[in-house]
Amino acid sequence: MKLIIINGPNLNLLGIREKEIYGETSFEEYLSILKSKFKDVELEFFQSNHEGELIEKIQEVGFSYEGIIINAGGFTHTSVALRDAIASVSSPAIEVHISNILNREDFRKKSFLSDVCKGIISGLGLKGYEFAIDYFLSQK
Repeated sequence: MKLIIINGPNLNLLGIREKEIYGETSFEEYLSILKSKFKDVELEFFQSNHEGELIEKIQEVGFSYEGIIINAGGFTHTSVALRDAIASVSSPAIEVHISNILNREDFRKKSFLSDVCKGIISGLGLKGYEFAIDYFLSQK
């Protein structure tokens, strides 16, 4: 099974920024844990702070991968273009948020991505990525 995790803006600062919300583990550290736990999954990772690069990656992999796990960061709440990219490809997507976006500022409560994703995992920390992988494995 071939999956990709796509992280959006500021998620390159995990482990450094707002530790009370996002924890102390960098995504690179967590990715190595995921890869060792899911040895039978070909797990790729991509992060960008640029909306267009995220869209290009979705278009690049969205017809050949079995799933996309996306944490679009702040673009979740602003990007119709990112939503349209997910809707345009055949690979199913799961939306993941480390924090509970419904328990934060009002502007974070609206996701432009949710209606084109298979599901949403929010507020379970980095573990949400693992749950998304489990979901895709259960669909085999």
